[in-house]
Amino acid sequence: MDIVGSRTLRCMWQERAQQYGDNTALIYEDAGGDIRSFTYQSLDAQINRAANLFLKQGIAKGDKVAVQLYNSPEFIFCWFGLAKIGAVIVPINTQYVQGECRHILTKCDVRALVTEPSFLPIYEALAAKGQRLEQIFVARAPGEPYQGLVNFDDLLALQSSTLDTYVPLDSEDPAEILFTSGTTSLPKGVVLTHCNLQFAGHYTAWQTRLAARDRYLSMMPNFHIDFQCNAAMAVFAVGACLVMLEKYSARRFWKQICDYRATLTHSMPMILRTLMLQPVAEGEDQHCLRDMLFFMHISDQEKLDFETRFKVTLFNSYGMTETLVGLIGDTPGEPRHWPSIGRPGLGYEAKVTDETGHEVAPNVVGDLWVKGVPGRSLFKEYYQDPQATQAALRCDGWLITGDKAYVDERGLFYFVDRKSNMIKRSGENISSTEVENILMSHPAIQDAAVIGVADPIRDQAVKAFVIFAPGMSLTVEEILAFCSANMAKFKVPSVVEIRKSFPRTCTCKVDKKLLECQ
Repeated sequence: MDIVGSRTLRCMWQERAQQYGDNTALIYEDAGGDIRSFTYQSLDAQINRAANLFLKQGIAKGDKVAVQLYNSPEFIFCWFGLAKIGAVIVPINTQYVQGECRHILTKCDVRALVTEPSFLPIYEALAAKGQRLEQIFVARAPGEPYQGLVNFDDLLALQSSTLDTYVPLDSEDPAEILFTSGTTSLPKGVVLTHCNLQFAGHYTAWQTRLAARDRYLSMMPNFHIDFQCNAAMAVFAVGACLVMLEKYSARRFWKQICDYRATLTHSMPMILRTLMLQPVAEGEDQHCLRDMLFFMHISDQEKLDFETRFKVTLFNSYGMTETLVGLIGDTPGEPRHWPSIGRPGLGYEAKVTDETGHEVAPNVVGDLWVKGVPGRSLFKEYYQDPQATQAALRCDGWLITGDKAYVDERGLFYFVDRKSNMIKRSGENISSTEVENILMSHPAIQDAAVIGVADPIRDQAVKAFVIFAPGMSLTVEEILAFCSANMAKFKVPSVVEIRKSFPRTCTCKVDKKLLECQ
């Protein structure tokens, strides 16, 4: 099944600007409540300006350009402007600190960076350590001078609204490297092609019955697959309107749903729980939502309470960055089967296997495998990591997710558990190994073990256990300060417990399931 063919993202935007030129493509509300909007024609013009800007600054096909921006139209300009000239965007998590940013810049051999003033100290510190980028573009700061740096906003305004140069492109050319935490200590770069992003848009539009008249409101961060493939690409695939919020506010969110007359949105447990904590507002059930896409597990009671109060039905699905979309989900127009995650959608297959890869009987928990076409309906590869690619993605198109699931006699799938070393906190994947390694980089910490513990708001919290080196010690406050300086905020442990020893298996590995029992 191939609904993209040879078309590229450049083709897509040319078609959308012609077909839906005067339709509203994007409404953006920043944290202060200021609003900007763009039609398909004006948004395509801004994308072309960004493409021309990058071309004139020497960015060529295949070059990697990192982008670390909060949710903003400027991210959209860069995302598709780079795609139009065959360059590759490398989004950086806005919570990443110096070491995490350095890893991505080095791994991808990034030539240039687009960022905003609040992130500049990270790159100034990296430059002082010898890691200099060829160019840094400062966006969202019109008229502000930055010595030795390029003001993106000012330069953008000087560019032509039509594309200056048409670089040869193919639908399987890389368009993006999207980093996602894995079970190893460092995140892997998921390579997405022009076809991947377009296929994701068409798939989610089918899954949600999205049409040009719809308004999809998203508060998910731009560096997440949830924003890109489950919202933005779906909207742009059908000429609908994307309502993009700079950040999520529990106090304001439901009013924004109502005020913008959003017909679709998406969510996760932390958002549902923080919304339930808000006082009931008059008219909060007077909204236009027909569906709320939902990712990750909540209890039956939580689901019932939320749907009853807000008069909206949750649309359950399962996916990961490597699968682009919620490839297993409820089928449009058919009854929903909570707590099942549904069935494989168009263009995908799924099965549950034993440790040898053989399919297991119904209702038996095993390893979840999914099948698609690499570079088209599945990611192309892990960037410069053939070993990891080969371990996860078989040559026959089956992707070994590492997650546990079972399937019943009706062909409905049920998610059981995440990968053993992953912690899910407020929608972010956190590698416990990565946090442990950072903790143990402190000279006073001899050993560390990190687990996820239940959190009523954030789904899971990070708990760290540490053993000090002989003759050394730290306060909990000193440990947390060290963590804050060396990892993204969402990875910083919520709880730290000092231990003299850890329970271990017969092979001397820390037995994490016993940590909380001692």
